[in-house]
Amino acid sequence: MRKTPQEVFYEKQIEVFFEREYFHWITTKALKGLRGSRKVESELQVLENVGHLRFYFHRRNRYWRRKAAEIKRLVQQFSTPEFTAALGQQGELHIDAGLPTVGFHPRGMNVREFQGRVWTKTGHNLDRIFERDGIFYGTEIKNRLSYIERTEFDIKMRMCHELDLAPLFVARMMPKNYINDVFQAGGLVLIMKYQLYPLGFATLAKQVRERLQLPVDCPVRLQQGTLDRLLNAHQRKIARPSR
Repeated sequence: MRKTPQEVFYEKQIEVFFEREYFHWITTKALKGLRGSRKVESELQVLENVGHLRFYFHRRNRYWRRKAAEIKRLVQQFSTPEFTAALGQQGELHIDAGLPTVGFHPRGMNVREFQGRVWTKTGHNLDRIFERDGIFYGTEIKNRLSYIERTEFDIKMRMCHELDLAPLFVARMMPKNYINDVFQAGGLVLIMKYQLYPLGFATLAKQVRERLQLPVDCPVRLQQGTLDRLLNAHQRKIARPSR
């Protein structure tokens, strides 16, 4: 805030800015402390039909409301239930199209039972099952700025264990402790780095990327380098001695 006293930011935006150094929840806790000590100013506003948006701004920023209103209009566009549903579908479309090109074959969609094993403890399912080299991956796809919720993550991990699947999480970003849990369970994580917007929303993606500095993109397909990262991780997995 000291370096940009005339700027206004919202909470999720700040979490993403600092995610290389700090987990999102650490940043949120720090922000709560800052506003409690009045070192920065903050205001919680209603985001229509979505929830709330908390803004942060320098105490001497007299015209913060003008910039907050601009940000709010932009955030509203990509936060509606219709658009967030389209984001989820777009992530799945990219994975469905991309993974088979590097040898991961689809074996199931929206799965809660597989090869005679059934998950009955909750109403959840796994987005996909992919198979390569005899390894079946229970796959969860999250095309969002935020992390997968811890409760949901734990359930999906338990589902993979119950269905005798290796977990595979595809996400824009995940905290290192989640990634370690997946690795320890014999699974893989593909970090996308960017949230992928539906085709036809390239202009909105450009506005969000330039105005809010958020990692969003609108590609036609996944880059080969992204797919190769997953393939290389799988090959390292099968090359490791069994534990």
